[in-house]
Amino acid sequence: MRIEVENAGKRFNREWIFRHFTHSFVAGKAYAITGPNGSGKSTFLQVLSGAQAASEGKITFFPDASVSADPEQHFQYISIAAPYLEVVEEMSAPEFLRFHNTFKPLLKGFSIAEILSEVGLEKAKNKQIRLFSSGMKQRMKLAQAFFSDTPILLLDEPCTNLDKEGYALYHRLVERFAPQRLVVVASNDTQEYGFCDTVINPSGK
Repeated sequence: MRIEVENAGKRFNREWIFRHFTHSFVAGKAYAITGPNGSGKSTFLQVLSGAQAASEGKITFFPDASVSADPEQHFQYISIAAPYLEVVEEMSAPEFLRFHNTFKPLLKGFSIAEILSEVGLEKAKNKQIRLFSSGMKQRMKLAQAFFSDTPILLLDEPCTNLDKEGYALYHRLVERFAPQRLVVVASNDTQEYGFCDTVINPSGK
């Protein structure tokens, strides 16, 4: 899997968040998107994911032989965890993962019960997500991202609201489930992106 970003830019009104950015992102590598607060890290990740359109330039997805998704439907390649993405709070954790599985398959070889155990939510399986703490909700977001069967993993401030044990969980998930994927982490926290091969600041700020 490869993503080619060619001379891309994103503008809101008259202000360019980033511009003239070109880079290749390849499978098996991890990339950190850094920069001060307000420099556009999350915006870049949303443009890369297709959630927002670039104002100029081109972003092209090149699947390898193991990927069967339509190249024009690149969202099928991507799983993402971000503070601004919501979970369905009226559902329980198993219900949410089953719902998620209807439009994005989960990794083979893991039952929903096993996934919840991996992220430390097995004891909360009968609760509605609305009753979860902020840290538990973040674990839920990490579960749906890391355990989606996708070649691209986008992580925006992935340890938001996590305690020391949550950071340790994140590092275990990265070690086990990130090495073969194309991973992009938007963060200024080295504990979140310290494993990345390349550090990039698209805005130049």
